[in-house]
Amino acid sequence: MSIDWDRRHCARKGHITYAPDEPRLKEKLHAPTAVGTAWRCLRCGDFVLGEPHGSGPADRAPLVPRGRALRDLFILRFLAVERVLRGLLVILAAWAVWRFSNSQDSVRELFDKDLTVFRPVARHFGYDLDHSPVVDTIQKTFDYKKSTLQKAAAGLGAYALIEVVEGVGLWFGKRWAEYLAVVATAAFLPIEIYELTEKISYFKIGTLALNVVAVLYILIGKRLFGLRGGHAAFEAERRGESLMEVEEAAGEHLGRGGADTAAGGAPGGPGKEPLPVRQRAADQL
Repeated sequence: MSIDWDRRHCARKGHITYAPDEPRLKEKLHAPTAVGTAWRCLRCGDFVLGEPHGSGPADRAPLVPRGRALRDLFILRFLAVERVLRGLLVILAAWAVWRFSNSQDSVRELFDKDLTVFRPVARHFGYDLDHSPVVDTIQKTFDYKKSTLQKAAAGLGAYALIEVVEGVGLWFGKRWAEYLAVVATAAFLPIEIYELTEKISYFKIGTLALNVVAVLYILIGKRLFGLRGGHAAFEAERRGESLMEVEEAAGEHLGRGGADTAAGGAPGGPGKEPLPVRQRAADQL
């Protein structure tokens, strides 16, 4: 069952109507009813009773995302949430490393003290803390220079900032954020692949798969770096899907054909009878 992204979005955010100055186009986008004038929503195409939200030349009408554009925006926002959450977790890690660098000696003393207390208990259960890989790893961090830890914290902070900025940009559908997402994600793919060669886990596999799919989807679907016609083709596709552009193109085609079959029919476009259109508008009361 396919999702009607237009009506789904209108149900959550409300309709958007517009009254163009051009008579032919204006006739297609409004319908007089017994209970008032109804205007066609630029997103879902339904007629909505009441005054339009705006008016003016057709080329000044708001470019309302609809159809595939809405689906793409939903996917981008899913990726945006994932990026922001990841950025927040990395910020916490950067803060922890920075705090550790400023209190390295006290943390070492506390760790050694606790290790001395738990060593007999661990030995009782047959676990040798002195040769534990986890304990060895923690003890090695105590030997790191303070400057090294501070550089690591700065690196983590920069990475977190990139993730948060990328997430905010993707949420608002900014094209620069799509480029940033592709470049930043692709740059870390070799590291994720290397980590899988060291130790395989379902979490690492899932993260790698998500990032690969995200890169391919944004790269190809958004026509980045000149792919599939580049930015010009992307803008033409986006504008070609808008209701205003569709109705304008239909009007020009009918005008060239010498007969506008919708002139005596419904304002909603060719092939629609006036009664069902007006009935649908009245049903919205």
